[in-house]
Amino acid sequence: MPRTELPASLVRLLKAARKLAVDAECRAAILLAEIAYDFEEVKKLLRGIPLIVASHLPEVQQAVLDDGLTLVPLNEEPQTRQIQLSQSLLEAIADDLVQTGDRIIAVYAGFERENLDTVSLINLSEHLARLTTRDLQRLETQVPLQTLRKVVDLAVEVGREGREGKKVGTLFVVGNHRKVLEMSHEGIHDPFRGYPKKEKMITSPRVRESMKEIAQIDGAFVISSDGCVMGAGRMLDAPAEELTLSKGLGSRHWAAAAISKATNAIAIAVSESTGTVRLFQGGIVVLRIEPMLQAMKWHDVDTEPPGE
Repeated sequence: MPRTELPASLVRLLKAARKLAVDAECRAAILLAEIAYDFEEVKKLLRGIPLIVASHLPEVQQAVLDDGLTLVPLNEEPQTRQIQLSQSLLEAIADDLVQTGDRIIAVYAGFERENLDTVSLINLSEHLARLTTRDLQRLETQVPLQTLRKVVDLAVEVGREGREGKKVGTLFVVGNHRKVLEMSHEGIHDPFRGYPKKEKMITSPRVRESMKEIAQIDGAFVISSDGCVMGAGRMLDAPAEELTLSKGLGSRHWAAAAISKATNAIAIAVSESTGTVRLFQGGIVVLRIEPMLQAMKWHDVDTEPPGE
């Protein structure tokens, strides 16, 4: 695969980034790339600082893999630079590449999209929460890990961001969808009804955005094991019998506990008051994920290029 030679300005920037990373005792460097550079050369310039490359472009992703480096693939939809960086860090945490509390050096295009011109020192907040693959693998469920993680990540986004500045609580039920549908009824006209399956998959960015909008409405999303949204705005009818929940949890959490016990599905409840995400299995909470309570701390760094 053809590569773009590192411009002299980028070489100087990477040398400055390495010096800052060493001084700040950074865990890793994240490069947000939209050009297929010689990433082995980038790694050499960072000497000893673990390199993670994030990109949404297939040709750049392939170049990273060809060079044997660590890749964080990003969503394809256009995003602001800060959102892309946040996604990169969250995915790096989810894949156990970095940890909350680490310091990270980020190199990215702050002004022109294709010119890497900015270095930031980022302190990952201790409150930066993201479910790891290892956490999900501990669950004994027939729901595929890929589907479960997509739904959990969506729940975490809803809990952290809300919608249009307002906090939002919602409920997702994943797996055994036929039985879940039998034990529920329509609360609203189902906006997903009538669409072909390929247009209802949670892997689609458009579907996830639609779900965030609908999350403001009461009722649960019912999702099949392969990630198809089978219903929205569903009122759950499972009996809340022989259940024990912590004080302060409301009707949404009782409904999640009840449906998970009655159907062996995984229920994922997002608290409207706190944004906390709880996973229910067999009628009990098996995982709890706190939202990011404060924004990541960004520090743009003005540096002098090191001497040649």
